[in-house]
Amino acid sequence: MKRRLNRWPSILYAGFIYAFLYIPIVILIAFSFNQSRLNAVWTGFTFDWYGALLQNTDVLDATKVSLTVAFISTIASTMIGTLAAVGMYRYHFRGKTALDGMLYLPIVIPEIVMGISLLAFFATVEIPLGITTLVIAHITFSVPFVVVVVRARLEGFDRSIEEAAMDLGANEWQTFVRVTLPIIAPGIVAGALLAFTLSIDDVIISFFVAGPSSTTLPLKIFSMVKFGVTPEINALSTIMLIVTLTIVIIAERIRMKKENVS
Repeated sequence: MKRRLNRWPSILYAGFIYAFLYIPIVILIAFSFNQSRLNAVWTGFTFDWYGALLQNTDVLDATKVSLTVAFISTIASTMIGTLAAVGMYRYHFRGKTALDGMLYLPIVIPEIVMGISLLAFFATVEIPLGITTLVIAHITFSVPFVVVVVRARLEGFDRSIEEAAMDLGANEWQTFVRVTLPIIAPGIVAGALLAFTLSIDDVIISFFVAGPSSTTLPLKIFSMVKFGVTPEINALSTIMLIVTLTIVIIAERIRMKKENVS
């Protein structure tokens, strides 16, 4: 009886945390089916906003820009971050400590400072604001996060596996591709997902480096806040949530199958 009573505070606390995190998401999904244009009063059930979303070219164009920038910057930042993490972990050279500190600089400085500095840089080198500047900016602030995640994976890496592969005749490139890369792959995937999330969710830095014809979805939603966000955005958010959950479920099932096989 005492054990059950002692468990109630923990259950209530956990329930409060989950409610705090997920009730706003549930409300967002519910109001994507609301007949009213105002996200305040429920007036009835409808799918009209999903149809209206397909006709809203401004929102769809902003979504296309966000996804394009996110995919390109994620691929580039993952490649650069992975190579940087492996190099920083494997090699020792003069100035490594200073370079290591500089890699973490974009993580700790305020986003508004980084946005202004990138804008000043693009103005100095005379690069017109647009997709190109967005991609460069997103790669810049995503690389350090990839480095941090991949280096965390490398901390438990057994170097003797690489030495055994090279003793068996593999060169450095074959060892990296066939031995090192598969072992650190979970860290690379985690870093890529984090970079993609940061890119598609960024507002402040994108505000400074986006041109008039390259508005991202967060910037579009931010501009709509002044006049009221329509349920079309709720519909788009619901679709993105469903796609994300589907990918997570598929990835989890693949992981469980691999564990069962092994």
